[in-house]
Amino acid sequence: MKWIIYVFSIAIALFQLNTGANNTIEWETNYEQAFKMAKKENKNVLVYFTGSDWCGPCKMLKKDLFETEAFNTLSKDYVLLYIDIPRNKDLLTPAEYKQNKELLQKWNKRGVFPLLLAVSAKQKVLDEFSGYSMNGEVGYHLQFLEKNK
Repeated sequence: MKWIIYVFSIAIALFQLNTGANNTIEWETNYEQAFKMAKKENKNVLVYFTGSDWCGPCKMLKKDLFETEAFNTLSKDYVLLYIDIPRNKDLLTPAEYKQNKELLQKWNKRGVFPLLLAVSAKQKVLDEFSGYSMNGEVGYHLQFLEKNK
């Protein structure tokens, strides 16, 4: 009997581990690579501007949107590009920080955080959605993603 419980426990643990691995969302941090992938896969790019170590709404959006199954499903229709502008510059390599500051000037001139941009593989901005009220309501974000995939 103990053997059956042991095998059953191992099976459950492996299932949970496998399920968690499938929910891992990969964000690209290299601009050139993201658009190369978008052209190859014929997808739009979802560009996300965040201040990971200082922006409260960005931190909440990560939890309330990016860690959901709904986002996991919709994200498969995009190449995801993560552009972080942290106050602690040690969180990025010097090359990443330089790239992200340049992209801030190009794509986010108003310096709005968080900012989601839907950009075509030809680097044309299709739509944008900025801000987050931190109330857990992400329906508008999901509509934005659905509309621009």
